[in-house]
Amino acid sequence: MNYHGSMKQLLCVFSVLWLALPAVPAQPVSPGPALPPAALSDVTSPSSLDGELFYQLLIGEIKTRDGEVATGFALILDAARKSNNAQLYQRAADIALQSRSGDAALQAARAWAQAQPASREANRYVLQILIALNRISETAEPLKTQVRLAPLAERSLAIAGLPRFYARASDKKLAASVLEQALANELSAHATGAAAWTAVGHMRLAAGEMPGALAAAELAQALEPLAEGPALLALELMAPKLPRAESLVQKYLDANPQALPAVRMAYARTLLDAQRYAEAGVQLQAVTRDKPDYPEGWLVLGSLQLQDNQLAAAQTSLLRFVELAQRGQTQAQEQTSRGLSQAYLSLAQLAEKRKDFAAAENWLDKISNSQELVQAQTRRASLLAKQGQLAQARQLIRQLPERNPEDARIKLMAEIDLLREQKEYRSAYQLLAQAVALFPNEPELLYDQAMMAEKLDLLPEMERLLRQLIQLKPDHHHAYNALGYSLADRNVRLPEAKELIQKALAYAPADPFIRDSLGWVEFRLGNKAEALRIFDAAYKAKPDAEIAAHFGEVLWSLGQRDKAIAVWKEGLLLNPDNDTLVETLKRLRVKL
Repeated sequence: MNYHGSMKQLLCVFSVLWLALPAVPAQPVSPGPALPPAALSDVTSPSSLDGELFYQLLIGEIKTRDGEVATGFALILDAARKSNNAQLYQRAADIALQSRSGDAALQAARAWAQAQPASREANRYVLQILIALNRISETAEPLKTQVRLAPLAERSLAIAGLPRFYARASDKKLAASVLEQALANELSAHATGAAAWTAVGHMRLAAGEMPGALAAAELAQALEPLAEGPALLALELMAPKLPRAESLVQKYLDANPQALPAVRMAYARTLLDAQRYAEAGVQLQAVTRDKPDYPEGWLVLGSLQLQDNQLAAAQTSLLRFVELAQRGQTQAQEQTSRGLSQAYLSLAQLAEKRKDFAAAENWLDKISNSQELVQAQTRRASLLAKQGQLAQARQLIRQLPERNPEDARIKLMAEIDLLREQKEYRSAYQLLAQAVALFPNEPELLYDQAMMAEKLDLLPEMERLLRQLIQLKPDHHHAYNALGYSLADRNVRLPEAKELIQKALAYAPADPFIRDSLGWVEFRLGNKAEALRIFDAAYKAKPDAEIAAHFGEVLWSLGQRDKAIAVWKEGLLLNPDNDTLVETLKRLRVKL
């Protein structure tokens, strides 16, 4: 039993009761801790709480504390009815909920709502308890009441919050149907139509009804083009099979150039997830241009620029984020600390790319967020390895503490990444074999092991691992792509290679690296014009040294040698150490 918690509850009840009792000419007695003014305002008039009722409540709380919950609940609910006190109705419902008696809690909440029909809190209790009891079909009336009781100025906001009530409902389709039924009048109302259709859309999305959710978003936007709710819903629906969803987002942004930066940031993150980096960059540039004091925009933009090897631009963006974060302009201290840690790690990586190891170490020293310390330590290990101290670097990672199996996994993967960076492929392959044995249900480990087998020219083993991965996770598009590309690169089983790559594209049609593989297999098949078209689009979407190597070779084979050289030079600027590009230039005997 939580003695202190029980006593605190009793003291609160005594405070309410004592302050509500009529004054009597007696020696003053301390009432104990007073409730805040908002709570005191709910207490009924002194005449409703006589000594008998005070005693009844005292006994009810003592019975509850001593484990006789049913008796305590009955006494407090009876007192609530006698006094019409909202706090006592709520206390009765809470006692029942804490004892896992849903029916009793519903009884108390309904009694409260009946006694105080204008109470939004009472109605909310009824609604939430019905949902917890999985009596979804009974929630239509409380939903209507919840909307009706909201002031007109807050009604749209109240409607927007309704889907959250059903987050744990087991039958999402029924919940969506009930919500739509309850909002029937609001769907056609000018003031609330957009919010209502957006709420319906979220419920349809939760129920897996994607086309229906998109239709709701379109209706919402048609009613209120400048509302951000439909655009945010459309962002959740963005997928290759629902292209109209993205058009809703774009319409919103076109109609509202000064849109909240959070909407553009959400769109940028969705584009990044879809590996549409150039388009994400456009949105991030818009955020930092229109809202230069919005920190998150600079952090994500800097990270993208670093990934694209735009070192000067990345440094400017990341330092701007650091400046804003240190001014305290972010929303929460924890978020600020996490963002700063990410920025410091990126700045350390940037300095490392410039081989300024002292500066990289200085940035790592600034990290104070414990969640980021592991990443900082692995960056330190990378710095040591690049200075020829690989054994010390591996030891630095191995000395990290292990509090749980996940920590062990993170350490193992950090050491594997370190070995991969240093092109110690044999050691990395051996560690990956250990990792797969320890964590057999993690597809990404199998994929990494297959890629390491390829580095070691263990091609039959690579194919075996990739086929095992496809069997384990049939939608793993990287596995299809890797296997297809490997066949195409070796100029064997080309029809099968193309089929595998097309299957990968079906899962990730915008991925420029899979487009690169398709271009390469078309080139191997002799379809040079088609290959050129594919590479041109892929390179525009993602300027990358690997894609530049293949794009340049197709141009070279078509006699467009000046253009090929220009593409290869740009590729070398992006990554002078890319194995594919270096090998291509050597094989074709091209000196740049």
